[in-house]
Amino acid sequence: MALLWSGRGVAQSHAEPIAFGDMDQWIDRQIEESGIIGGELKHVYAIGPTETIVGDEPYVNKGGSPWASSNVMAKVAGITKTQTSVFPEKRGDGYCARLDTRMESVKVLGLVNITVLAAGSMFAGEMHEPIRGTKNPQKMINSGIPFTKKPVAIQFDYKVKMSEREKRIRATGFSRITDVDGKDYPAVILLLQKRWEDEEGNIYAKRIGTMVVRYDKTTPDWTNNATYEIMYGDITGNPAYKAHMMRLQVEERYAVNSKGESVPIHEVAWGAKEDTPTHMVLQFTSSHGGAYIGSPGNSLWIDNVKLVY
Repeated sequence: MALLWSGRGVAQSHAEPIAFGDMDQWIDRQIEESGIIGGELKHVYAIGPTETIVGDEPYVNKGGSPWASSNVMAKVAGITKTQTSVFPEKRGDGYCARLDTRMESVKVLGLVNITVLAAGSMFAGEMHEPIRGTKNPQKMINSGIPFTKKPVAIQFDYKVKMSEREKRIRATGFSRITDVDGKDYPAVILLLQKRWEDEEGNIYAKRIGTMVVRYDKTTPDWTNNATYEIMYGDITGNPAYKAHMMRLQVEERYAVNSKGESVPIHEVAWGAKEDTPTHMVLQFTSSHGGAYIGSPGNSLWIDNVKLVY
């Protein structure tokens, strides 16, 4: 995906900030982990109206914030554990978001011994808390938000730090840690979908708009107003098309249907350029390979997220 422009030509278009996309407001969830794993007070950050929440109450999006993240509270085998890989970081007079890929471990003799790789990810949607296990993590996410507009591009500020590992790690928590071929890339994914539901509650979608970018180099300085085109319709003939753009990611994504059930989103076809979307999938991630796969040391900083019309 080519960078359209960086800091130039923006005046010719109209950029609309996404709610809370300036990353200046954060909710500080202060959760005490179970005593058996140390009982530490952890800060689990959420993007939303500035607030402090004390206690292990499950989180739901607040103040109209469209953002969820990989920062979660889990309750497994009676143990309360948190995972934080997205952080507010000071930038100028405000804040940005820092997304890290890191290893997380829980070890309790005779009860549980889990080490997982956790990528930093923030996305439009909701997380179903508390997390009860490491199986099928995508089912814990309500992926995407209702959205019917057709922007021409997405714009944001970013900075990247790449791990020096040539191979990635796969650590699911219950099997041995293995290497995965291929470099780990921070990525940004924006998909516009036209979804519908059948009588059984299955969710289907056509792909209306696509923007996928992966970063392969460390950028010591910020790139401001980086602007990437959203391609519409069947883009397989577009010179910018790459095979990984067809799928939402490596794994299936889920959404909540009209029955309140978390079900897979079946993307069945390309839509037409003229179609109107019903939902937007938007994700920023420090590792591109899906749950439990990545390279510790990857980091992606994001600020000032806008849609260009």
